[in-house]
Amino acid sequence: MPIPLPTEEVLRGRYKICRVIGQGGAGCIYLADDLRLEGRQCALKEVEHDRSLSPELLQEARDQFMREATILARLDHPNLPKVSDYFSIKTRDYLVMDFVPGKDLRTLMLEAKQKDHFLDEAEVLNWASQLGDAISYLHHQETPILHRDIKPSNLKLTPSGLLKLVDFGLVKVAAPGEVTVTIVQGQGTAIYTPLEQYGGDNTHTDVRSDIYAFGATLYHLLTNTAPPVARERFLNPELLKAPSDINPAISFRTEQAIMWALAMHPDERPETIEVFLDSLLGSAPLDNRPRTGSLQRRGGPHSMNYYASALQELFGSKVERTLWAVAGGAMLFSLLLTIFF
Repeated sequence: MPIPLPTEEVLRGRYKICRVIGQGGAGCIYLADDLRLEGRQCALKEVEHDRSLSPELLQEARDQFMREATILARLDHPNLPKVSDYFSIKTRDYLVMDFVPGKDLRTLMLEAKQKDHFLDEAEVLNWASQLGDAISYLHHQETPILHRDIKPSNLKLTPSGLLKLVDFGLVKVAAPGEVTVTIVQGQGTAIYTPLEQYGGDNTHTDVRSDIYAFGATLYHLLTNTAPPVARERFLNPELLKAPSDINPAISFRTEQAIMWALAMHPDERPETIEVFLDSLLGSAPLDNRPRTGSLQRRGGPHSMNYYASALQELFGSKVERTLWAVAGGAMLFSLLLTIFF
C-alpha cells in the first residue's frame, strides 16, 4: 500500500493536500484545496501501479490511465462528479474530481440499522432512479464506460438530496475486442462483484456486471444485510435469501427486480440498465420478469402468497386497496338489491 502524502503538500503547484478521505490498495483519495480557484475543494484520486509490472506493461497502464482520464474529463452528468484534471508524478497518477459533500449510503444504512429499522423503500427507489440515470449515461457513451465498483459507500447524498456516484477507481472503457491492463489492482468489493469480474480486467465484463452490483447494492440498503459473495453462491445457490425474508415490508416488484439483477449468469440478468429500471420502478409488467428460486419461497406462481403479492402491486397502497374494497362491496350490495327487490 502506498504511503499517504503528508498534509500541506502541494501537487503541481495547485492542489494542497488537506487530509485523506479514502484509502485502498492502490492509493488514497485526498481532500485538497485548489490554490488556483480560491474556496474550491476537490478530491484527488491517487493510483500507484503494480510495481511488479514490466516497464512495457507499466507504460501501457499509464497510457491507458491517460486515455481513460481524458474520456472521464469529458463526462457531464448531474449524478457524477466532474473530472477536472489528471496528471502523473513519479510512479503515481492522479485524477482530480469535484469534492462531493454529504454522507454516503453505507453510513445512512448503518445509522438505520443502529436504530433497528430499515431505510424507507420509496427513498431507496428514488436513489435508485438517480443512480440508474448515471449508469445509463456511462453505458451509452460512444465507447461504453463500466463503473465496476458500484456499492453503497461509493454513493453520496448531497445536502440537497442529489445522489452522486463517486470513485472511478475501477472504471473500464469497454472497447470491443480490446484486452486492457487493469488500472487499479482489484476487482471491486467482493459482496457487490459478479462472478465474471473476478480475475481482473478482461473481456468477460459488460454492462450486466454493473447491473449485478446495482442489484447487490439495493439488496444491502433495503435489508441491512450484505448479499453473499458470488463465489460462495456458486458453491451453494441457496445462500441468497429473498429480501422479504429479511425485511417483509419490501414490495413484490422491488424484490423481483433485485433478484433478477443478482442472477449468477450474465445472460439471466436484465440486458440493459433501462430494462432493469423498468422492472424496478414500475414500467415493465410484473409477469415479464423471471422468478428465481428464492422468490419461489415467497410464494411460487401457484401459491396464495404469490398472488397476494402480485395483487398488492397491481392495486397500489393500502388506501387504494381499501377504496377498491369499498367500491367492490358497494357494487355487490347494489347487485343484491337488484336481485331481491
